[in-house]
Amino acid sequence: MNLIILNNNATVVKSFNNNILLVREKGKEKILFQKGIGFGKKMGDIIEKGTLVEKVFIIEDKENQRNFNEILTRVDTKLIGIVEEVIAEITDELGETLNENIHIGLVDHLFYAIKRLEENEEIQNPFIVEIQTLYNKEFEMASKLADKIGEELNIEIPEGEKGFIALHIHSARNNGKLSNTIKYSFLSNSIIEHVEDRLNIEIDRKSLDYARFLTHIRFAIERIITDAPIKNDLIYVIKKKYKLSYEIAKETKKIICRALEISNISEDEIAYLAMHIERFRSSIIK
Repeated sequence: MNLIILNNNATVVKSFNNNILLVREKGKEKILFQKGIGFGKKMGDIIEKGTLVEKVFIIEDKENQRNFNEILTRVDTKLIGIVEEVIAEITDELGETLNENIHIGLVDHLFYAIKRLEENEEIQNPFIVEIQTLYNKEFEMASKLADKIGEELNIEIPEGEKGFIALHIHSARNNGKLSNTIKYSFLSNSIIEHVEDRLNIEIDRKSLDYARFLTHIRFAIERIITDAPIKNDLIYVIKKKYKLSYEIAKETKKIICRALEISNISEDEIAYLAMHIERFRSSIIK
C-alpha cells in the first residue's frame, strides 16, 4: 500500500476514533485515515508535516464544509467514524476517487435512517430489486457497511435500507448524481410494470431475462441521454416477426420520453427493447 505524506502541519478538528481524524490544513478540511492516528488526539492538536497516512479525503466545496461541520454537531462520532472507515475501504476496493458529497450525504442519511429504525419505523424501498440487479457491486459494499453499523450499534439494518446506501455509493461514483440514479431506477420499474400489465404476467425479479432486460434499459437510458445511438440491422425482421412485443416497445418509448423529457427515441433502440420483451413473452407460452 502506498502511504501519503502530509506536506504541511494540520490541526485536529475532531477525532472520530483511533483511525479517523478530521483536520484543517491551509483552510481545507481533510479526513485522515491511518491506524492509530486518532488515539488520544483532541481538538487543537497538531499532526506534523511528514506524517504518513493511508488515505486523505478532502472536502473542498465551502457548502460541503459547512454541511459537514453542521453534521458534527448532531451526529454521533462513532457513526461518522464507522462510515468513514468503510468509505476508505470502498475507495480501496474500487480504486476510484469518490465524490466528496458522500461524506455528508451518506452520514446524514444514515443518521435519520437509524433514528427511524430505533423508533420501529419500517423502511420501504420500492427499487430494491432494481438496485440489487443494476448496482450489484454497490449493494455488496452497502451490505458490508450495514453489517458493520449493525454490529457496532446493535441495530438490524433491513435490505431496503441497504439499497438506499448502495444508491449513495453509486452516486458518489457518478459525480454525486443521486437524484438521477433514483429517477432511472423508477423509470426501469415503470417499464417493467407496463410490460407485465400488457403481457398479463408477473416477471421473476431473480431471473436472468429480468437482469438482462434491466441492464439493457440502463444502458439504453445512458445512450439516449449522452446521444450515443446504437445500430440495429434487424429492425425490419423484429417488426414483422414480433409484432406484439414491438408494439409494447413503442409504448415503453412514450414512458421513457416522458420521464427523460425528450421527444423521440430511435427505432433501433425500440427494436432492441422489443427483443427483450419477446423473451418474456416467449417464456410464458412455452
